Amino acid sequence: MPFSIATWNINSVRLRMPLVERLLIEQAPDVLCLQETKVPDELFPEKAFRKLGYQHIAFHGQKGYHGVATVARRPIAIVEKRRFCEIEDCRHLSVTVRAGGKAILLHNFYVPAGGDEPDPEINRKFRHKLDFVAEMNAIRAEHDEVSGSILVGDLNIAPLEHDVWSHKQLLKVVSHTPVETESFEAMRLAGDWVDLMRLNVPYEQKLYTWWSYRAQDWEASDRGRRLDHVWSSPNLVTSFAGYEILRPARGWQRPSDHVPVIARFDLD
Repeated sequence: MPFSIATWNINSVRLRMPLVERLLIEQAPDVLCLQETKVPDELFPEKAFRKLGYQHIAFHGQKGYHGVATVARRPIAIVEKRRFCEIEDCRHLSVTVRAGGKAILLHNFYVPAGGDEPDPEINRKFRHKLDFVAEMNAIRAEHDEVSGSILVGDLNIAPLEHDVWSHKQLLKVVSHTPVETESFEAMRLAGDWVDLMRLNVPYEQKLYTWWSYRAQDWEASDRGRRLDHVWSSPNLVTSFAGYEILRPARGWQRPSDHVPVIARFDLD
């Protein structure tokens, strides 16, 4: 079986623990990276994960907002819980995990959403988002013969034209504005990261991982965005065995507005 990593903005891990349990039972990824866990570390539901065979748990959380967690069926070691923009919110966690004889540095990110107004002069949340992405330039895809890097998470930017339902209509909407998409792609390239989800997918093919709660019928309107991402260092590209966007999860009972993305690698 290949080595698999799932990433999912769960929008409250305690509220949606039944959905997480369903994912782990049905898909059984080796590693699950969660974002927007919305729980302080002392209240994280460790017992529920351990009961499902995920004995290795790392989290970086706070009450009511943000938060990231990485759980695994194989040993992991915390590397860093990085603070960005001198703000004490919990948006990053990196761990190491061994797969295929390599030490994999795995980054789990929750990038700020940025509010509604795409003007950093009047919207401090948007300013924070741009500053956060700028600081991500320091996160490089470290790798050598015995190591590699993977970066996953809700990065809250849909960078390409066909990562949104309407490029033209969303050019002035936060998550797809030119200032975001250009800085985002510049950051990715500067870090030597490979966008695995677009690696072998035709440019014209629409890819979505998020559908708004505001849509009366999200499936019929299908006005989605690709806000969740899977990147790797160049040396892991040949081991990449594909991925699945678990679209049906958007229709589960009391769902997150994001769905899981499961990436697989020929690293056992």
